Amino acid sequence: MSRGDKLLDSMRTNPRDWRLEDVEALCRAEGIDCSPPRGGSHYKVKHQTVTEILTIPARRPIKPVYIRALVRFVEAVRESA
Repeated sequence: MSRGDKLLDSMRTNPRDWRLEDVEALCRAEGIDCSPPRGGSHYKVKHQTVTEILTIPARRPIKPVYIRALVRFVEAVRESA
């Protein structure tokens, strides 16, 4: 089981108490682009196989609703591959 799989499983079972470093690590492991804010307040998560662009607030703590959306986004990327 890779680091990305472990992070995804952990986020799926407990969407609370995650940091932006964890989100970036999951995106790196899955080959997803996670861009920091440029003058704005949200990270942008995107992948060429998914038309949706996910935004995650750069402030802490990251609410569980954003982690659940990230889990769905990663699953969509995996299904499209």
